[in-house]
Amino acid sequence: MESIQENRIYHGAIYIRLSKENGDKQESNSVGNQRELILSFLKTKPEIEVCSERIDDGYSGVSFERPAIKALLEDIKAGIIDCVIVKDLSRFGRNYIETGRYIEQVFPFLGVRFIAINDGFDSKMAQSQTDGIIIPFKNLMNDAYSRDISIKVRSQIKVRYSRGEYIGAFPIYGYFRSKEDKHKLVIDEFAAMTVRDIFKWKIKGYSNQKIADRLNAAGILSPLEYKRMLGWAFSTSFKLKPIAKWSAQAISRILENEIYTGTMVQGKESSPNYKVKKKFKKPRSEWAIVENTHEGIITKEDFSLVRRILSTDTRTAPEQKELYLFSGILTCGECRKSMIRRPVKSGGKTYIYYICRTNKEDKTRCSNANRIGEHQLKACVQEVIRQEINTFSNADDILTYMDSLPGKDIEVTKYCQRLKKKREEYEYYQNLIMGLYEDYKKEILNRGNYFNIKSAYETIVEEICQAIGILEENLKELLENNDSKNQWLEEFRDIKNITEINRSLLLFLVKEIVVLNKNHIQIIFNFRAEITVPMGVE
Repeated sequence: MESIQENRIYHGAIYIRLSKENGDKQESNSVGNQRELILSFLKTKPEIEVCSERIDDGYSGVSFERPAIKALLEDIKAGIIDCVIVKDLSRFGRNYIETGRYIEQVFPFLGVRFIAINDGFDSKMAQSQTDGIIIPFKNLMNDAYSRDISIKVRSQIKVRYSRGEYIGAFPIYGYFRSKEDKHKLVIDEFAAMTVRDIFKWKIKGYSNQKIADRLNAAGILSPLEYKRMLGWAFSTSFKLKPIAKWSAQAISRILENEIYTGTMVQGKESSPNYKVKKKFKKPRSEWAIVENTHEGIITKEDFSLVRRILSTDTRTAPEQKELYLFSGILTCGECRKSMIRRPVKSGGKTYIYYICRTNKEDKTRCSNANRIGEHQLKACVQEVIRQEINTFSNADDILTYMDSLPGKDIEVTKYCQRLKKKREEYEYYQNLIMGLYEDYKKEILNRGNYFNIKSAYETIVEEICQAIGILEENLKELLENNDSKNQWLEEFRDIKNITEINRSLLLFLVKEIVVLNKNHIQIIFNFRAEITVPMGVE
């Protein structure tokens, strides 16, 4: 029996791991270095036949949720492998408990021989009492090393956070990394146009889904697809994936991100410790926020306005395409919480009223039970704004501000740039289709794969052509429009044209409307002090 055991042939698997994250020294622990050391050692072990090589490049040793480790364990369970060889114990794992469990329990139970070359450990050899002490101690030291590295890395990240340095893997949509300093953001003018449009449309009253639909109809690439078009290093495979579209969630992420104002906001999530990779959200008080670290794409005022709109009841009814006129800016004079819109049917007619949200939910927190009619409110606000425009429409500061706003020339430039991008996309996918045919001729692709991928690319090209048509039509309409400014700005200049207030103009002029009681409201303007006006009796 002993003779059979001595002549046993082992089916071995070489396991290699490299992790820059855990402070591995690139030169000494490189994949090539580990492979060379292991193969040199195996020349002295003729009883071991190498059947496979498993590599985890860029994975931490703290967790055993590694693809190569999982594949190795599957081979062991299938009876393909019965010997594992590593450079040292730290390559196999840096988690004291898990590493010890595999070496002392799992591998012996499965009949697997485990060799850690630099640690002089071979489970085939009879273990002395000293081995039973040293191996767990080395595993404990590897675990402690990993913990120490984690503490140092977290400390370095905090320092960079405090400096306002951007440390994300990829720059956020709308920005590039500076060529001079990779931790500084600079505006990507093309993507920034889309960001500005998203904020503009939200202020105008569009829902997130309508903004997404509008961008998709115009053929504007979503953030994910835009990064792919830029050739940024994403993990890819030969599998053809559908193009990611804009969604309401993607719009929400942009509208809620303060980084577009020039303020660096990082550290929103964290993990409990170096062994737990799952992230949890931190309270805002623990975020790393540094102002004026880069050029903003939108103003802080617009961001605050959008934040206020998002924080209030700004959902649209199913039949509504845009937000209601007073959504997000009408507040109660007592509790300063938002007023909510309520339809009331009476005598076969429907009347719209605004009531205090807090009073409706809990009368002990707010005693303001007054309700104010929408028709009455709209008429009052419209008249006050008409008077105010008449009062300061000739004021130099307002007119100067209006003249500085983007006009037709910038809009034309924007459409031209987008058309240029779409035409570049068209050429890109046409070249891919031509390349597919070459691969098919060289038999790199079989007939089925060729036609499947070609059909998918042709669908994308068709969508691009439709988007180009929409952009060309919009550009044509813009060029045919002789107005030097947006229509509502012209209305602002000419009091006679303002027949009915719209949401865009309302938000441009008014910061907040406070309902003091059923007969009085307070209007807080963006350009001057607030005024209190009587409502009258409806």
